[in-house]
Amino acid sequence: MRCYGLRATAFVAVLCALLLTGASLWLGLVGAAAVCALLVALGWISYFHSERKVLAALRARPVSEVERPGLYREVSELARAARLPVPRMFVSPTAQPNILTVGYSARTAAVCCTEGLLSLLSPAELRAVLAHELAHVTRREVAIASWSAGLAALLASCPLIALQLHITAPGGREYGADIDGALLTGDPLALASALGKIDAAAAAHPLRPCGMLAAASHLMIAHPFPLDGLGGLLSTHPPTSERVRRLEALSGL
Repeated sequence: MRCYGLRATAFVAVLCALLLTGASLWLGLVGAAAVCALLVALGWISYFHSERKVLAALRARPVSEVERPGLYREVSELARAARLPVPRMFVSPTAQPNILTVGYSARTAAVCCTEGLLSLLSPAELRAVLAHELAHVTRREVAIASWSAGLAALLASCPLIALQLHITAPGGREYGADIDGALLTGDPLALASALGKIDAAAAAHPLRPCGMLAAASHLMIAHPFPLDGLGGLLSTHPPTSERVRRLEALSGL
């Protein structure tokens, strides 16, 4: 997590330095001060409003314990085992099976499942992917990932978004969350099975890489876009086959 945070910090520092240097050369000190104020404002917007934008892009709505008692029961048990506050739960009507977590701390984390995910997975597999998402919270990666999504949305260009995400959202974090999530449930094979199902179904029902969805693709448990063209350019997830292999090795197979 420390390396993940350092990469994101270094990227922002270099980007801000380049912008301020260019502004001072072309516009003078007054221009540099204006650009500095603009950067602070954009940083604030990307930090505090990315969660709302990500959930809006997925058309997600909050669900209560009364609506989804089984889902809340699983999340509550896992959160208790991980010594975390119970996250807020959202459900998106998207047919593609996927799941993501946004927020800036363990207390503000929000987990969003798609309807496609809830209808595809068995109870054990759903428990496994929920544990994976809580592992991101435990590893303190959610705040940086959410901020990266907000920053990427400001770039408004898929090639620039891809460059930023490859720097600030390395795919290796998924391996760590897979292992920690599997250890939390004690069932690595359930997560391996879930990843295989999600990957196949996501390829059959790909999302369109545009806008906030493109900026938030790294937050999802599986790459949501086609692997050709811009969709492939935005991929920051490690190969599913390698993730499954590591989980099978963890189970002793």
